[in-house]
Amino acid sequence: MTTSIIPVILSGGAGTRLWPMSRKHYPKQFIDLTGSGKTMLQMSALRTQAFGAPIVVCSEEHRFIVAEQLTSIGITPAAIILEPVAKNTAAAIAIAAHFAKNVADDAIIAVFPADHLVSDETAFVSALKDGVEVCAQGKLVTFGVRPDKPETGYGYINLDEQKVGESHVVKQFVEKPEYQVACEYIKAGHYLWNSGMFMFSANTLLHELKLTEPELVENCQNALLQAKQDLDFIRLNKTEFSKCKNISIDYALMEKSDNVVSIALNVGWSDIGSWESIWQESPKDAHQNVLIGDVLACQSTGCFIHSKEKLTAVVGIDDLLVVDTDDSLLIIDKKQSQEVKTIVAQLEQQSRSERLHHRSVHRPWGSFDSIKSGERYQVKQLSVKPGASLSMQLHHHRAEHWIIVEGTAEVVVGDTQHILTENESIYIPVGEKHQLKNPGKLPLKVIEVQSGAYLAEDDIVRFNDPYNRD
Repeated sequence: MTTSIIPVILSGGAGTRLWPMSRKHYPKQFIDLTGSGKTMLQMSALRTQAFGAPIVVCSEEHRFIVAEQLTSIGITPAAIILEPVAKNTAAAIAIAAHFAKNVADDAIIAVFPADHLVSDETAFVSALKDGVEVCAQGKLVTFGVRPDKPETGYGYINLDEQKVGESHVVKQFVEKPEYQVACEYIKAGHYLWNSGMFMFSANTLLHELKLTEPELVENCQNALLQAKQDLDFIRLNKTEFSKCKNISIDYALMEKSDNVVSIALNVGWSDIGSWESIWQESPKDAHQNVLIGDVLACQSTGCFIHSKEKLTAVVGIDDLLVVDTDDSLLIIDKKQSQEVKTIVAQLEQQSRSERLHHRSVHRPWGSFDSIKSGERYQVKQLSVKPGASLSMQLHHHRAEHWIIVEGTAEVVVGDTQHILTENESIYIPVGEKHQLKNPGKLPLKVIEVQSGAYLAEDDIVRFNDPYNRD
């Protein structure tokens, strides 16, 4: 194995079919959905760490979540590249290929979505090593998954008999089929699920992509050349990147090239694309139920019930999915799990905040939980990480009262600095500059009581921000 193999993790998915746990501002790749203690992003980074530090491509709004989750598992990425707008996988992969060439001209990139599950990591790494040998022959490698059932939610790869090393030449990519057609594919024996995982030499990828989407390759190169370093992140030039066509790598290249081969995976793979797929992949009790959290189930079979916020009891139900969060409850027939996206579409039409974020909202300095709100008041719990601080700011329409419940706080109000400990409080009038810091080595928890005519999050004027937010 050479030192020029670079994992590329694409972390741009929205995970709408896993609402209400997956939200736009905190999608499924950042959540522990399997009970392993690791998020999907973390598991993706750990299973590829034998190949070195990854390049992560993500949206600007997720940058601090990505950095924090990788740091917490001891992984320092080669780069965290920020997409100013979403442009699908072709642009994201082209950007990663351009960056990889700057690291090593002979770089091979192995591309993985951040939100997939692999249970047999030894077999997975072995397949990647087979891919390296094929890439050395100038091939574009796509990893297909041996199907174990007629799945209509995946595209398929039709394999030719001709082999290149451990791979088969790809005859055809097939769109998501009807059930009967999927059954015929399984019976034929030479079809694989299209997993969305790839490996290729950065030079080969860019050369072939220039033949099919030359403007996209040029736009990506310019976006990276004009990028700016911002803390630990690389901010692509928005003007140049916005010119990129919104197209997947499958449509842009893989379906058009005659240089594509596929390596079959048998590694316990799932894209965790629905609550039903999580039920399928999770350990079950004697009644085929998956019960997570504080749950009581009587005379019920084949259910998935997730409830960590409160006691949830079910009686006499079968094949239902029940997902309870701090602000939403989903109940759906297991066979209809793909239709969660229709609920998300309705939330978007109604401009409801539940599609965007949870009651607990993550920030680079920690998080806040909106405990209670009413007319002209709101109560939050702020959790500030050791050594972190909020920006120096003011609000035009609200006053705030901070009560320290755990840890030590350094508070600036106007020109005066205060050190507060547990059970002490301070008042911040409307229009007064203020800042909250955690100077200690333990987490700081603060109850914030807001009062005023307008309490939305956009009533913030920042004067200095250690995280360079707009």
